[in-house]
Amino acid sequence: MTEAMRQAEKAYEEGEIPVGAVVVIGERIIGKGYNQTEKLHDVTAHAEMIAITAASDNLGSKYLQDCTLYVTLEPCVMCAGALYWTQMNRVVFGAADEKRGFSRLGKAILHPKTTLTTGILATESQELLLKFFKRLRT
Repeated sequence: MTEAMRQAEKAYEEGEIPVGAVVVIGERIIGKGYNQTEKLHDVTAHAEMIAITAASDNLGSKYLQDCTLYVTLEPCVMCAGALYWTQMNRVVFGAADEKRGFSRLGKAILHPKTTLTTGILATESQELLLKFFKRLRT
């Protein structure tokens, strides 16, 4: 999760909403990403999507059944749908996203075999997001 926070800080430094994600297999990071929707002019360029693509390229497989995604903010419905199709083994997120997070629709949006862990580095993730939005408003 620490590396996901580093990715979120990169997003923050680039003026993106500070969300970071990493995909891990065993102890090895095989995909990293941070929000790049502004930079790439692409609404799908969420941290999770970039990390999933990198991990799939790394493994040469569209399935990530033995992998864990660590992400600083609860995934949106789009990203949760992608996680479903990858059959991600485990998803760990920091801060909850009460407005746009997938959990508003229930855990069923994830693959039935996916384990969900929440609240890891939630305070740090939330503080970075608040700092970002405060900077936008001043």
